[in-house]
Amino acid sequence: MTETELLARIERYYDAVPRSAARVERVGPFSLFVRTDAGWPYYARPTLGETTFAAADVARVCARQQTLEVPQQFEWVADVSPSLRSAIEAVGLVVHTHPLLAMPGAAFRPASPPAEVRIRLVEPDSDDLAQISAVADLAFGAPGTAIGPVGLDELGTAARLSDAAIEAQRQRLRSGRTVTAVALLGDQPVASGSHQPVDGVTEIVGVATLPAFRRRGLGAAVTSRLVEDALERGIETIFLSADDDAVARVYQRLGFERVATACIAEPPADGD
Repeated sequence: MTETELLARIERYYDAVPRSAARVERVGPFSLFVRTDAGWPYYARPTLGETTFAAADVARVCARQQTLEVPQQFEWVADVSPSLRSAIEAVGLVVHTHPLLAMPGAAFRPASPPAEVRIRLVEPDSDDLAQISAVADLAFGAPGTAIGPVGLDELGTAARLSDAAIEAQRQRLRSGRTVTAVALLGDQPVASGSHQPVDGVTEIVGVATLPAFRRRGLGAAVTSRLVEDALERGIETIFLSADDDAVARVYQRLGFERVATACIAEPPADGD
C-alpha cells in the first residue's frame, strides 16, 4: 500500500468512526460531528474530497459549535489538507500538531508488561468502567512521559462517570465498536487504552498510564495487546497519533512508523 492509499484509508476512517455515535452537519467544506449519546464530544473535520478552506468557513463552524454548546475543535491530517492551517489560524484558533503513525503488520514487535502487572481486555458487564476511565482522566491531566505523584490514592475520587456515560461505554464494548485493554496491578487499573475498528481499519486511542506508574513500559504493553487484538480481528490498517516525538518513540519501538502529521485546533487557553 502506498502512502497516498494509506492516508486515503485513514481519511475514510476518520469520517466513518464518529457516525456510530454522532449526527453529521455539513457546514461549508466541513463535516461537524455532533454526539447523540453521553459519550465523547466530537469535532469538525474537512469533508471527504474538500480541498479549499477559507477563514469564513471556519468561523461559520465555530459559530455553529457555540450554538450547539460543543467544543470549538477541528481535527485534520496536515498532509491531506495542507491549506487548512492558515484558515484555522486566521480566526484565532491554536493548532497543535502530533506525529501520525501506522503499523505495517509484519513490523509488529510485541511488548510485555512487568511481571507484577497483567494486561487483559475489558469486560463490559463486569469491570468498573468508571475507574478504568479515571486512569485516562488522571493521566491526561498530567501529560507527557514523566513520572508524577498521581497514583492509586487519587483513582477512587476521580471515577465520576455518569450512569449514562457508563452505559454508552458498555454498549460500544458489547458491540465491538470499541475494544479496551487495561493494565492491572492486583485488581487496580494503572494503565488503559482502546481501539475502534471500522471496515478493516482501526485507530488506537486514549493510551494512558497513571503518572506514578510511568516509565515501566505499561503504555507499550497496553498498545501491544490492542495491536494483537486488531490483528486477530483481521484488521489491515492500524494507526494512532502520539502526543509528541517522545511518546512517538514508545510506539516506534513496537513497529509503528511515522506517516504524516495530525492536527488539532482549538481556542487559545486562558492567558495565551
